[in-house]
Amino acid sequence: MQIAIDGPAGAGKSTVAKLVAERLGFIYIDTGAMYRALTYLVLQKDADPYDEENVYTIQQEMDLQLLPAADATSCRVLVNGEDVSEKIRHPDVGKAVSVVSSHGRVRWAMVALQQELASGCNVVMDGRDIGTTVLPKAELKIFLSASVEERAKRRLAELVQKGHRLTLEAVIADIKKRDHIDSTRAISPLRMAEDAVEIDTTDLSVDQVVEEILALVVRRENRV
Repeated sequence: MQIAIDGPAGAGKSTVAKLVAERLGFIYIDTGAMYRALTYLVLQKDADPYDEENVYTIQQEMDLQLLPAADATSCRVLVNGEDVSEKIRHPDVGKAVSVVSSHGRVRWAMVALQQELASGCNVVMDGRDIGTTVLPKAELKIFLSASVEERAKRRLAELVQKGHRLTLEAVIADIKKRDHIDSTRAISPLRMAEDAVEIDTTDLSVDQVVEEILALVVRRENRV
């Protein structure tokens, strides 16, 4: 069974997807972490995130590994043997990741890799184009949404916890910018699949969202 969870930045995709996968005993694949890992490497090499050819070359030479983490809300990310799980969450990476992931050649290469990882197994995958592009035949498609203000508050809390100092206004501006880039890019733009179930998480706890998705899984299974 394939479960696709999409939505904009800060909607809670990764946290929810990891918990759903744990409850079901499925494999969890964080596609956002994959793009963040590439963006981190691009910045480390002082490359221009807007230079598609250079970014694609870096991607082709990158050794990327996603490994299970000890906690229930993430996965370990290794780039060329280095654990960059924390480094890819830096604000600088967040600001550039939408640009890096908008390049056509880069995106199609990532999509092929994601489809390979999901092939022949029970999987929960989250991102922005999973239900529309990566896993268009997924048995269950979820689109998580939330107000910009709520998403910004969540992201700010994560960044503060990691020692970064930002204002709520700055995070709101960054999320709005990412939303615009993600939803208007030419290749696999952020949009809800026609057969997806939308869940507004603004006033819901993580556990409530997880339980709602698990209930949808049971309904899908009962239809088989």
